[in-house]
Amino acid sequence: MTPETQRQIVMAERPSGALALRHFKTVVSLIPPRPADAVLLRNIFVSIAPHARAVMQGPTHRPQLVAEELIPSSVIAEVIAGPADGPEPGSVVAATAGWQEYSVVPARAVRPLQKIGRLSHHMGLLGLNGLTAYFGIRKVASVRAGETVVISGAAGGVGHLAGQIARSAGARVVGITSSDEKNRILENQLGYSATVNWKSSSFLDDLHTACRRGADVYFDNVGGPLLEKMLPLIVDRGRIVCCGVTAQYDMDNPLPGPSDLAMQMIAKSLRMEGFLAANHKDSWNEALRELKELHESGQLTVLEDLRDGLASAPTALIEMLAGQNVGQLAVRLAPDPVGWRSE
Repeated sequence: MTPETQRQIVMAERPSGALALRHFKTVVSLIPPRPADAVLLRNIFVSIAPHARAVMQGPTHRPQLVAEELIPSSVIAEVIAGPADGPEPGSVVAATAGWQEYSVVPARAVRPLQKIGRLSHHMGLLGLNGLTAYFGIRKVASVRAGETVVISGAAGGVGHLAGQIARSAGARVVGITSSDEKNRILENQLGYSATVNWKSSSFLDDLHTACRRGADVYFDNVGGPLLEKMLPLIVDRGRIVCCGVTAQYDMDNPLPGPSDLAMQMIAKSLRMEGFLAANHKDSWNEALRELKELHESGQLTVLEDLRDGLASAPTALIEMLAGQNVGQLAVRLAPDPVGWRSE
């Protein structure tokens, strides 16, 4: 039986500077009534993604959060009830909702999931992170064999997948992370050709060594000063894929772009493009099929950091912004439904 109330995590106050636990608050609220064209979902996983911090700071593709508003996120959920022509009760879907135990969303806005692989992979590999990595490498950058592709935030939920997709296309892949430990994982487990620790005192020398023949593609998950350091290394007609700016999410006043950006763009005929996975929605099935095949063939390894319980979400996001996670970060709220493979 569905309870009448649920726990939610909302923004307690707008962050100033680095994100902290005081910026969140757990509340108990009534589960809203379900409109005739909506579904009631019991959330199994909620994602922990940089977008949750970005929308606290300002508007993104959705309005800026206000105090007492739910922290938004992608969810994997079980359908509890819905319209007769909607997904069946007991089926599992992906949706956009928030950090809460139950969600009520329009039936047209959910994506039914096939029982393929582990359920948690539908948060990352077979979810928005996988799709973002796929379209950024395959469609936006159009990576070709023999090219050098540099990935910032390379051990994150999107980055660790993007690098492997580029490698599967025959590219030489260089990863930038915040620790030597992450770099060992990228080289030993994921097949990166080279890695660089941006916190190292020898970072610039290491970056130039790793990109000794330049970089054809820079897949940017970070923004900020790293973009400025990468620009001189990008070859003529190189491509910059703008995926995220996590370096600026915890700043009161985000840094402006590098001063010579326009000059570099013109002089080298560079292409710099931002994108959302939603821009390519017509091709999602094709992308998910290829991601599944890459994983099953051993060409793509999935890294996950799964936490337990809704209360762990704020700490997980704070640690992500501090560079303390590896791979897809998500919070489990309930066990996998019967019939889904957990291992």
